[in-house]
Amino acid sequence: MGRGKVVLKRIENKINRQVTFSKRRGGLLKKAHELSVLCDVEVAAIVFSSSGRLFEFCSTPSSMLKMIARYRSLKNDESKATTSANETQNNYQEYLKLKAGVEYLEHSRNNLLGEDLQPLSINELEQLENQVEMSVKQIRSTKMQVMIDQQCDLNCKEQILQDANRNLRKKAQEALITVEAEPSQPAINDRTLQIGGSPVSNAFIPGWI
Repeated sequence: MGRGKVVLKRIENKINRQVTFSKRRGGLLKKAHELSVLCDVEVAAIVFSSSGRLFEFCSTPSSMLKMIARYRSLKNDESKATTSANETQNNYQEYLKLKAGVEYLEHSRNNLLGEDLQPLSINELEQLENQVEMSVKQIRSTKMQVMIDQQCDLNCKEQILQDANRNLRKKAQEALITVEAEPSQPAINDRTLQIGGSPVSNAFIPGWI
């Protein structure tokens, strides 16, 4: 009669659990030793009991720390390689999406320019025609709005110039009125001199030319 299949689950009895741990731990460390000897490989095994006691085996006992450091280094390299591979895959997927988007935009541009229309169906041509008509309406509307805005700017500039012109005319008229209101000054003869506060004709000065 064959032995039944052992169901792996936690042993509830503490004594039985401890005995099983001692036996299996010894068998595990023995198998690790046999593997290192038979296959000429580096093997390390670390076991902590439920009470926190450490049990370990290393094929080269003096290099347990070196083996752990080597393990960590390899795991880090593997993690970096996995991350790099994932990033490469994501970048490639993003590239494919961008490439498809660029091709679609180029195809749409060519259709709007009236090129590459042969592969399009009647429905697609009608949709393209409607799109072009809507674009033309939008362009005309925008053009009209720009012209209206420019006309408003020109009207504003014209009003500003007219106001400035009126102000200049007003100031010129005020200046003319002020000049006309001032009393006229007697003209001074070029050949008259002021000596001692009295005008003297050059005819009374000897040697006057």
